[in-house]
Amino acid sequence: MKAVGYTQPQAINQADALINITLPDPIASGRDLLVEVKAVSVNPVDTKVRASSAPAEGQAYKVLGWDASGIVKAVGPEVTLFKPGDRVWYAGSIARPGTNSELHLVDERIVGHAPESLDFAQAAALPLTAITAWEMLFDRLGIAPGKQPSHKTLLIIGASGGVGSIMTQLASRLTSLTVIGTASRPETKAWVQELGAHHVIDHSQPIAQELKHIGFPTVDYIVSLTQTEAHLAQIVEAIAPQGKFGLIDDPAVLDATKFKRKAVSIHWELMFTRSLFGTDDMIGQHRLLNEVAALVDAGLVRTTLAERFGTINAENLKSAHALIESGKARGKVVLEGWASDAVSE
Repeated sequence: MKAVGYTQPQAINQADALINITLPDPIASGRDLLVEVKAVSVNPVDTKVRASSAPAEGQAYKVLGWDASGIVKAVGPEVTLFKPGDRVWYAGSIARPGTNSELHLVDERIVGHAPESLDFAQAAALPLTAITAWEMLFDRLGIAPGKQPSHKTLLIIGASGGVGSIMTQLASRLTSLTVIGTASRPETKAWVQELGAHHVIDHSQPIAQELKHIGFPTVDYIVSLTQTEAHLAQIVEAIAPQGKFGLIDDPAVLDATKFKRKAVSIHWELMFTRSLFGTDDMIGQHRLLNEVAALVDAGLVRTTLAERFGTINAENLKSAHALIESGKARGKVVLEGWASDAVSE
C-alpha cells in the first residue's frame, strides 16, 4: 500500500523529512477495522511527533497521521459496531501507525459513523479536534450541556485554530455559556465570530485588560490551546475565584501555585489517553463521534476545514506541516485521495 513516513526525526525543511513509501497491507484482527483511508487532516501533534520521535524499534519507517475518514474494507473477528462498506471517521491512537497510508488499522471503540452530510475531506477535519474539545468541555471541566440560563463565561485562548474552531461551536451551540474567543488577525477574528463566539479579543494584547474592555473583569472557565506559558500570568489574573482552567499544549513550566489563592482547579486534556491506556470508557469516543456526527447532520455544527492541500503525498504533507508550524493556520488543513504517482519504490 502507499504511505507517507520518515526514517528519522527532522525539521520540515529537510528534503526527506517526509517521504513516499510502500508498506505491506495490514490485516484486521480482534476489534480492529481495516479502513480504506480517503482523507486525512494535519494537527500540531503530527508536527511535534515528526520533529522528535524516531520509528519504533525494528521498524524502518514511522507513519504519522491521526485524523481520518474512509470506508471500512474489512473487520476483525471481534468487531460488533461496524461492517465492511461503512463510512467512518476517527482520530486513531498515538501508540499505533498513523493514517497517512492507504489502509489503516484502528480499534472500533474509537471510531464513529461519519456524518452523512459531509464529504470525506470535510469529515476528516473534525475527529481529533472534536474529541479534544468535547472531552475538555464536558469531561474535564464538567460543564453541563443545555441552555438553562446562567451567567457563566468561557474564554478560549487560540479560538481560531483546529481545536478552538470546534470548541467555539460546541460551547456556543450546546451550552448557556458566554463564549469569548481570542484571535489576533482580522481574518481569524472574523472566523471566530462566524463560528459563534459572543466576543472576540486580541491575545497579542494583555488578556485581562482586553476582557475588562468588553465588560468581564474575570471569567469562570479558561481553556488555553496554545502558548500557555506566555499567557499564564494573564490567565491567573483573569480567571474568577474557584474557576476552572484547562490546557492542551506543553508549557515547559507550569507553576500551579499561582492558582492557589483563587482555589482554581487545573485540567489537562489529551484525547489519546483512552486508547493509549485502553481505559474502561474507551468506547466513549465511539459514542462521542456518533453524537457529533448527528449534530453536524442537524446543522448545529459545521466542518472546520479551511484549506485543501491536494492528494495525500509527501510534498503536500510537508507543506501542511510547514503551515501548522508557522502558527498561521485557520481551522483545519486536509488532504484527500491518493494520486497514482504518489509513491516511489
